[in-house]
Amino acid sequence: MFDPKPILKTLPNLPGVYRMINAADEVIYVGKAKDLKKRVSSYFNKNLASPRTSMMVSHIAKIETTVTHNEAEALLLENNLIKGLMPRYNVLFRDDKSYPYIVLTGDKYARLAFHRGAQRKGNQYFGPFPNSLAVRESIQLLQKVFKLRTCENTVFANRSRPCLQHQIERCTAPCVGLIADDDYNNDVHQAALFLQGKTNEVIDALGVQMNTAATNQEYELAVVFRNRMQALRQVQAKQFVSDFNVADADIIAGAELQGQHCLNLVMIRGGRHLGDRSYMPKNTDGETLETSMAAFLAQHYVAKNTPPLIVVGVKIETALLEEVLSEQAGRKVKINTNAIGDKRVWLKMAQTNAELALGQRAATSANQTAKLLALREALHLPDSTVRIECFDISHTMGEATVGSCVVFDRGDMQNSEYRRYNVTGITPGDDYAAMRDVLTRRYKKVAAGEGVRPDLIFIDGGKGQLGVAVEVMADVGLSDILLVGIAKGEERRPGLETMIFSDTGEMLNLEKDNKGLHLLQQIRDEAHRFAITGHRAKRAKARMHSSLEDIEGIGAKRRKALLTRFGGLEGVKSASIDEIVQVEGISQSLAEKIYGELH
Repeated sequence: MFDPKPILKTLPNLPGVYRMINAADEVIYVGKAKDLKKRVSSYFNKNLASPRTSMMVSHIAKIETTVTHNEAEALLLENNLIKGLMPRYNVLFRDDKSYPYIVLTGDKYARLAFHRGAQRKGNQYFGPFPNSLAVRESIQLLQKVFKLRTCENTVFANRSRPCLQHQIERCTAPCVGLIADDDYNNDVHQAALFLQGKTNEVIDALGVQMNTAATNQEYELAVVFRNRMQALRQVQAKQFVSDFNVADADIIAGAELQGQHCLNLVMIRGGRHLGDRSYMPKNTDGETLETSMAAFLAQHYVAKNTPPLIVVGVKIETALLEEVLSEQAGRKVKINTNAIGDKRVWLKMAQTNAELALGQRAATSANQTAKLLALREALHLPDSTVRIECFDISHTMGEATVGSCVVFDRGDMQNSEYRRYNVTGITPGDDYAAMRDVLTRRYKKVAAGEGVRPDLIFIDGGKGQLGVAVEVMADVGLSDILLVGIAKGEERRPGLETMIFSDTGEMLNLEKDNKGLHLLQQIRDEAHRFAITGHRAKRAKARMHSSLEDIEGIGAKRRKALLTRFGGLEGVKSASIDEIVQVEGISQSLAEKIYGELH
């Protein structure tokens, strides 16, 4: 039994973060405290708040603490540790590091584009958006109204005539000088104002431009401005949210069903309702909705673009969060927990969405459970069969061979546990050798205790692939795991699959309406999808590989300069040594080397 007394005696009455560690040296819980001594001591009182906390305390073997300057710093450290360590007793939310944004690049002729990932200086970013669909719809709208370019710089720099986007009136073709620089920059400025929610300001400016054009008898230009105003007014009428005193706001409501929590986030950016997204946290058994909401606000908003107003549907302590988020945002951030009037209506909508998401998840889970039960019955599997792994091989005439492993566990497909394997060193097109390679790499680790042992393994293939799998499992010492080959039916038609059992060699066909067959098809199709997408990506990368990359002394910068100067690899190949040497960074000797390698 763990004796906390020696540790508790040494803890200071200072703010900080504590980590509960079990006998396996795993961090099982991370928490923050205004007073470390009082907070950590509270876990060892006789009357604990919940059975969940009692269970967590029973697994403690060690406690580590870190003192911080203040409680706000403790909140930031706690959040970083939770995301890095993923403790089993903390409420965990998926870390969305790649929210989509709209970007207006800092080029001479700004490019309008979809963006994920790190943000660079010189560009203007607008968002985040709840999903990629909202970004693409906004980009389409901006193309229709402001006609900004969306093409890549390499394409833009080598245009000699307008592209299709100009012909369908989605671009003003700055690439070939069909619009003056000042006019294009003005369109970029108005698009930025629109994305910032200053639609009325844009409409007023367009009105001035329209009247000026009409006064100068430039009636066609006046019609262009009039059409832009009409388009923006239609968007404003459909999407504008007038219930808030700020252009950017988030509304978050929560729901609970059978111990599961769901939080629905509604995003308003630039005065427009962009959509919503539902979040399902892990480790919520025995926790309150208030705990999940507080965890979400800390994990979601810390180190992210935070709107000036966040409306939440449960009562939580907000002072510390407001302090931290305001400091990070460089402006005041208000968390409203007592919504009234129109804000309450928006909260009700978010709560309805959360309830619907939970209901759909419960229905899907029940359906998957029924399918698993049917599969167990059909294949005469024990009730302990819960984890199923499935393998597939994908290639094109032996090119870019990729193997996939997908996992069904805990009643659903576990995407985070999927794995792809690049297969090399075999005869191209040898599916048996590829399957042997993939299975060996996968289950040597499992046999050594580095992975989770499956209860059942599906092999997408007939007797040949299954025979290879049986040999591999015997070699690694896991021959007691049941293997089932899935042979495709006549003309590969769904419902005609034949199952081949590794232990008996028995072959079985299930009725088309059997729920167990539906689960088998779902897992097999997911393995095929995962394999073929990996294969296509690998094949595309290989075919896009530039022969310039194989020339010593040609790095990314010089390669880009060459391709930009000559409009592509074919242009470089057709260039003379004298032409190549004119490219910045290319010496006479290097130009001769490039010419020699390409010819």
